[in-house]
Amino acid sequence: MQASDHDIIIVGAGPTGLMLAAELALAGVDAAIVERKPAQARVGGRAGGLHARTLELLDQRGIVDRFLAAGKTHPRVSFHAALDISDFPTRHNYLLALAQEQTERLLAAWADELNVRIYRDRDVDGIACDDDGVDVTTAQGTRMRARWLVGCDGGRSRIRKLAGIGFPGWDASTSWIIAEVKMREKPVLGFHEDATGRHAMDMLEDGETVGVVLAGRDPRAAGEPTLDELAAGLKAIYGTDFGVHSPTWLSRFSDAVRQADTYRRDRILLAGDAAHIHPPLGGQGLNLGVQDAVNLGWKLAQVVQGISPAALLDTYQAERHPAAARVLRNTIAQGVLRRPDDRTSVLGEFVAEMLAMDEPRKRFGAMIAGLDIRHDLGEGHPLLGRRMPDLDIVTAAGPTRVHALLHDARPVLLDLGLGATIDGGRVKRVEATFDGVCDLPVVGAVTLPAAVLIRPDGHVAWAGDGGADGLRAACAAWFGA
Repeated sequence: MQASDHDIIIVGAGPTGLMLAAELALAGVDAAIVERKPAQARVGGRAGGLHARTLELLDQRGIVDRFLAAGKTHPRVSFHAALDISDFPTRHNYLLALAQEQTERLLAAWADELNVRIYRDRDVDGIACDDDGVDVTTAQGTRMRARWLVGCDGGRSRIRKLAGIGFPGWDASTSWIIAEVKMREKPVLGFHEDATGRHAMDMLEDGETVGVVLAGRDPRAAGEPTLDELAAGLKAIYGTDFGVHSPTWLSRFSDAVRQADTYRRDRILLAGDAAHIHPPLGGQGLNLGVQDAVNLGWKLAQVVQGISPAALLDTYQAERHPAAARVLRNTIAQGVLRRPDDRTSVLGEFVAEMLAMDEPRKRFGAMIAGLDIRHDLGEGHPLLGRRMPDLDIVTAAGPTRVHALLHDARPVLLDLGLGATIDGGRVKRVEATFDGVCDLPVVGAVTLPAAVLIRPDGHVAWAGDGGADGLRAACAAWFGA
């Protein structure tokens, strides 16, 4: 290959693209990122939190402590009301408040440690796919080639458009302005509701910059808002513009909801916002993209390495499309509950009353935190298709945790008494004992089987008390082993 040729080219160096590149690098695949920005630029007040399932994924790779050290934990997530998840059966039963800027920088540093190449200041303007790979051209005149191309380039994805992938969904019915500014007058901190919606201001960590969110803006508005537009909105809502000045960030978002009709066309795939957009209610978007990346990474690596056929990538669509569709639906529901009219507020009161009950709190809290996902892998043990809990186990080498077994992103057969034998070296077999309760969010306590086959993304591919044929079939189907 030439210097600009790679096994995988990822377009976009946001959280999804960085996580995917790191996953591929862990698997020994030559993956590079093409990014239109010249540097890992500040992204203002975008996604501000990492949910429990995302933290578990970072824990599975041994890097979660970096993120915990940079953020602040909060015991509640949000679906219309605040939902306490501090009693959930996970080591990360909280929301980690962490600005997207910091998340990106930590992921970029990890990708750099793994020697991921990032081509910055390159704007992709053409792609051509053939039976063997994808040719990529940029506006700067660069030509590159890869065996596979992944668009992680956001909601306005150029890759999705160039690939001719449809993006059906719901148009915006309203929009918000979001900003970080300074004010000459004292801001009105907290929430403020009026006939146009719920607005908010908060003081950022420097004690001088004010974060502002204005609801009820024109859904047809396009482009970045101006300082004058923000000032006019503040005056209409609060009666004053607070002497707003010196913006460090101005942006807008809407309640548009869209999802790619396919996540793969030929040798081109989509992940993150390129595959789905929705309003940021519940703070799920960044998390959804990172989870896309971890689901896709090991599968794409196996296809590139000739371990698995390209048909394995069909499971990426089959698993992640429904997961994103559920997030899109819950953000639509949350948006409806925020409509500023008296009848909706009555509905909101009933919903809040329901969510105060234990069972709905656990159900909706697990949904927002990403802990309730179960891939449809057929009938079987309750663990099948779900995330494997991070149990404290004892191996011949001493005590450890299940997630520690996944640091190198290899599949693991956790043998808890089956005495199974497996051929080849693709699957890491670990004999262990466990003395405790295996507890699943929403489901509750379940009996552990004699063996569990765990995918690199932490989801259970097979679980059973016997039937070596079933284990071998699962190893062959998922890992070519």
